[in-house]
Parts: sequence; C-alpha cells; structure tokens
Amino acid sequence: MLSYGQAVILGLLQGVTELFPVSSLGHTVLLPALLGWHNLVGAESAKESFYLAFVVALHVGTALGLLLFFWRDWVRIIRGFARTLVTRKIETPDERLAWLLGIATIPAGITALALEHVLRTQFAKPLAASIFLTINWVILVGGELVRRRTAAAVPARRAPGVPAPVAAGSRRLDTLEFKESVVIGIAQTAALLAGVSRSGITMVAGLVRGLNHEDAARFSFLLATPLIFAAGVYKIPDLLGPLGNGVRAQALVSALCALVAAYVSTRFLIKFFQTRSLWPFAIYSLVVGGLCILRFA
Repeated sequence: MLSYGQAVILGLLQGVTELFPVSSLGHTVLLPALLGWHNLVGAESAKESFYLAFVVALHVGTALGLLLFFWRDWVRIIRGFARTLVTRKIETPDERLAWLLGIATIPAGITALALEHVLRTQFAKPLAASIFLTINWVILVGGELVRRRTAAAVPARRAPGVPAPVAAGSRRLDTLEFKESVVIGIAQTAALLAGVSRSGITMVAGLVRGLNHEDAARFSFLLATPLIFAAGVYKIPDLLGPLGNGVRAQALVSALCALVAAYVSTRFLIKFFQTRSLWPFAIYSLVVGGLCILRFA
C-alpha cells in the first residue's frame, strides 16, 4: 500500500512544507498526483483509509521537530502559564505569550473538530489543491502589501510589565492584544483547505497587526505546535487500529523524516525571516499552483 521510499519522501515533504508558507496539506495532495501514486491520491479524500492513519505519524513527527527546536521557549511559556494560575495576574512577556497562544488555539481547534472531515473529503483533491495554492499566493502578497501601507499607522503599544515597542509598525510579539490573537487563530482555520498554508496565513495576520517577519514566524510556529501535535494524538487510534495494518513501520520511518525536516526548516526560516519576506513563497505558490491547475484541469 505504501513503500518505504514513498514514506521517506512524504515525511520530508511534510516536515518542510508545514513550516514553509506553501501548504503541507496541498503538497501531500499534489505530489502523489504528479508522481502517479494514484492509490494515495484516492485515499487522501476518502472517509477512512490507510493513508489517513499514516498521516498521524507525519503530524506527530512534525510537532516533535518543532518542540525540539522551541523547547526552551515552551519551558518558559508553560512556567509562565502556571504562574498566572497562582497569581491570577499577567505580568511578564512569557505569561502574556502563554495566554496569547492559548486563546489563538481555540478557534482552529474547534473548527478542525467540526469541519476537518468535511473539508478534507471535499477539497483534498489535486485540482482543488491547485486552486487553493494559487489563492495562497493572493494571501501572501496581500499580507505584504497591507503591511507596507499600515506599518507606520500601527501605534506603539505597551504590554503590562514590559517595555514599549522600539517603534510603531514594528511591534514586539508580547504586545499583541488578546482580541488580536483571536483574529490570528481564526485566520489559521483557513489552512484546513488543502493549498492554503497554515504558517503563511498566520504570519500574514501577524504582519498586518504590525509584527516584523521574524516575530510573526515565531508566533506562527509556536501556535502550530500544539495544534499539529493534538491532531496527531487525536488520530493515533487510527494508526493503532485496523487502518494502520501494513503501514505502521513506514509511518515510523516517515515520522522520523518529518521530525528532522521540521527542525531544519524551522532553524532555517527563523534566520531567513530576520531579513527577508514572504515574497519568494508567494511567487512559488503562484507558479506551482498555476501549473498544477493546467495539469489537473
């Protein structure tokens, strides 16, 4: 049903495209179709299949790669959250970030539970993924253009207990308001459509609110970690049950590949966004999405 070669390719693909703002779900639909892996293409949008059980490992591996890179951040965030439960106050950047991430996770979590199955069976198909990947170009370009116009208009703000941002239009991550984190969390739900990037749309939401590219990427990756991990853990019974028969060993190999690829990708992108923007990924989405529309139309 699934070879070890396919497992390695899909694991590396997941680990890279989950963090690069080009849609992991879209690529896991498009690449098998382009390579003629028709058994995987049909299984992607099926109600139940061995491939869905296999995808569990991809999610867990990617989440572990993110946790490995950000483990120091998560230790501080968890400690900060625990302190707020005791003191009932939010006083430090870590405490504030903990609540920002928690609040932003809620909309995507609820939407995924309610609509993931429907959206996947309807839209996890090559032509639909191609169209949404092209729409991903619109989202990334729109975010960059809006940020250019509004950066100077976003006021410098002071979060409780932390210094004011250096300048208006380049806000510190810990100055986001809770209602802004809700907006970013809602934006993330669009990534349930194969072709729309989770990291891309959350970065755009952060950029529009005045974050720089590095902080927008950091918040996006931190926000993705519990959601991806929860999605994998939630579906583990599928991998351990009858659907996982014949693919568990391949799933382990793929998870390890996804872990390594996610760690390397995160390390690269955090440095990349210190000086660069979303434009290269927007161009990629347009070119690949457009060519795939011509291929699958």
